[in-house]
Amino acid sequence: METETKRTLNEWSTHCHRIAKEKGFWDKERNVGEALMLIVTELAEAMEAHRKQDQPNFKEELADVFIRLFDLCGGLGIDIEKEIVLKSEHNKNRPYKHGKVC
Repeated sequence: METETKRTLNEWSTHCHRIAKEKGFWDKERNVGEALMLIVTELAEAMEAHRKQDQPNFKEELADVFIRLFDLCGGLGIDIEKEIVLKSEHNKNRPYKHGKVC
């Protein structure tokens, strides 16, 4: 189990995508909108678990979010590590609260 947690984000993307392919989720071209909504669904399930104060299920649903997101990145060939670095650098230069009054 310890080696499982030592993967990079891109390695997790490859790993999750490989499992999804093995289970038949990529037998035909994926509908990206549908894949994104499945990620949203996992977030909704996490919210419901949080609302019910079901911590084990909450954690599991958050894991599902990452698994589906990594699968999508792997399937689309997205270097998510690179994209996170680029976006983080962009965010560092944004104003406080991105200029919004809250």
